[in-house]
Amino acid sequence: MRRPPPLLLAAVVSLLALLGLGASALPATAGPRTVPLSDDESDYVIIAGAAGLRWDDIDVERTPTLWALAERGAIGSLSTRSAHVPTCPGDGWLTLGAGNYAERTRSEVAQVCPRLDVAIELPDAIGASLPDQHAVVERQRELSFGTVPGALAESVRCTTAVGPGAAVAAAHSFGRVDRYAPELPADPTSTLSKCLLSIVDLGAVDGLTPQRRAKQVAAADALLARILKARPERSTLLVAGVSDTDRTSRLHVVIADGQGWRGGWLTSASTNRPGYLELVDLAPTALSLLGKEVPKKVMAGHPAAHALGRPDDLGEATAAGTDADRQAAAARNVSAWFFLLLAAAQILLFAAVVPLLRRSYRHAGPTGPTPPPERLVRLLELLLVGAALAVPAALITGIVPWWRFGQRGLIFFAVTGAVLAVLTLVTVRLPVSRTRTLGPVGAVAAIAAAVVGLDLITGARLQLNGVAGYSALEGGRYSGIGMVGMGVFFAAVLLTAACLAQLVPQRRRPLLVGVVGVVPVLLVGTPAWGADAGGAIALTAGVCLTAAFCPGGWLSFRRLAVALGIGLVVAVGFAYVDLHRPVEQQGSLGRFLAQWADGTSGLTLNRLGSANRIALVTSPLTVLALVAAVFMWAVLMRPWGGLKRLYGIYPPIKAAVFGIAVSSVLAGLLGGAALNVAGTAAATALPLLTLGAMRVLGHAADRTRIVEESVSADTPVGVSGM
Repeated sequence: MRRPPPLLLAAVVSLLALLGLGASALPATAGPRTVPLSDDESDYVIIAGAAGLRWDDIDVERTPTLWALAERGAIGSLSTRSAHVPTCPGDGWLTLGAGNYAERTRSEVAQVCPRLDVAIELPDAIGASLPDQHAVVERQRELSFGTVPGALAESVRCTTAVGPGAAVAAAHSFGRVDRYAPELPADPTSTLSKCLLSIVDLGAVDGLTPQRRAKQVAAADALLARILKARPERSTLLVAGVSDTDRTSRLHVVIADGQGWRGGWLTSASTNRPGYLELVDLAPTALSLLGKEVPKKVMAGHPAAHALGRPDDLGEATAAGTDADRQAAAARNVSAWFFLLLAAAQILLFAAVVPLLRRSYRHAGPTGPTPPPERLVRLLELLLVGAALAVPAALITGIVPWWRFGQRGLIFFAVTGAVLAVLTLVTVRLPVSRTRTLGPVGAVAAIAAAVVGLDLITGARLQLNGVAGYSALEGGRYSGIGMVGMGVFFAAVLLTAACLAQLVPQRRRPLLVGVVGVVPVLLVGTPAWGADAGGAIALTAGVCLTAAFCPGGWLSFRRLAVALGIGLVVAVGFAYVDLHRPVEQQGSLGRFLAQWADGTSGLTLNRLGSANRIALVTSPLTVLALVAAVFMWAVLMRPWGGLKRLYGIYPPIKAAVFGIAVSSVLAGLLGGAALNVAGTAAATALPLLTLGAMRVLGHAADRTRIVEESVSADTPVGVSGM
């Protein structure tokens, strides 16, 4: 570090990442072109909701009206997330009317959601009143979403509600429903033209048997047929399955039919993925279609957009919706078991490694512990490599449609086990793994980084509704890189950079780390790929710290200042570029900065804090992150633990550990995932650090000599190169 050019060149390379980000004009999914709905305003909007309606309910013979609408209009899968889990009919209708996550169901749902039971008073022949609305409003104030029931009704001059569910959605915050009809009249022409916005309850599809469910869907289809005959001219019809009906959360139907809606997918800035919409997007969509201003301070969703690229065959398109629903439901159930078993397996593996580490330490004198059997060492190395590759293997398993078969969990674990075995055997048989101390560390890290990176480039298809990804049912993310993928990617990228840096002279290591880190930062932050500017900032911090520490020696003020300066410039650049993108292409950071500017960021901060608290106390990855920290401090950092010696011989590894810790914790806090990112990073990095510590302990008694910096191996005698 006597010369500044390496870090300065790393700064230049980092700035090039910003230029690449600014030049990218692709939509967030690098997919079909989208057109905002506000380009085609309507004179009337009708929202027809049926609790529980899914794509596997729709058939050309049994539901001809729904089929015709879907064939003519734009379609998508609707995530019905609300403030209650699951979203029961009362929660769904209330969320629809608020445009924000709401809760009406106060009790726990054991199996089946309670039927919508709402008291409706009819003080006159025009409207209605909900006497319990005051209590409902007070309940929302106890939550952290800033929900205002009735925000949709209060944004238009007049709202018509047909049926009890529609009354919940159309009621003002003080309980008044402008116009109300208990059921749809035989000729609803007059009813649907009284107000610009009409909300119709098509009934619930909650049948536990196929016969009862088919009967309920047919009844909803018949009501919809009457609406189509009576709808006003220049009207847009939105059909939605507004909620779940039992404890099993699912994806539901959403269809838009009207001017500007001919084929294609539905999407929004909330999802940034064609074919997916959120329940909270319906209220902003209705207001946008009517030319009304969306109250951003109280509504969490965004107006829908029309995305091209839907298959011409409707059967193929609806099959994709059904398949996505099945995958999301299956992955949600299996994911909890996967991460629980992963955490338990790694904790047991670390416990088993402790006595071996103590026996592996060879004292310089004639006495010392008996070395462990070579076969045992090889077995534990194999298990450590497998543990580090477990999450990438689970991602790869998403290529196989395991959710389409019976015994889905068993099939997933069987396929994941097979993929993991192949990856592990390939890694340990690579020549670099057998001849170099850091060989398996670099090989595993490169494989993990490649798996996540290639998935991002191809649209993050393995992460959407994947066991090791994110679920559309959670309503948090639908595109780009998720918290689990982020943890794996950060650890893998920084360890790969560290292993490569060990091969070059000290003064060139910061430049190499900067060059290696640019592409991953760009992948994470670009809306076309990772779509997470906050994650890109966190990774930039990790890359800068790794670059500053990797030459070894003391961390000087100059190194730290340059590293912090690079990180600050890149962070500001990402924030600026993301803020000035179109709303439908902005990431979470850009939307937050826009909310900060218009004074609506308080709700986002409340939600972020609430999400962090929930993730901190409910995720097994939190346990894994804490156990990893304790294991490193109480075991690996002991004289017999081997990590200090690993750090001394390979300074870039120490630098990478600092970078991983800072970037993963920062990304988790910014993303509302608490220690989940750190836990996943630990699941990838800690087995590799333990393996490296085991290998250098075998040479703890060797007499070493200093190797000149110009030697590419940069390693003492007795330790095999990298």
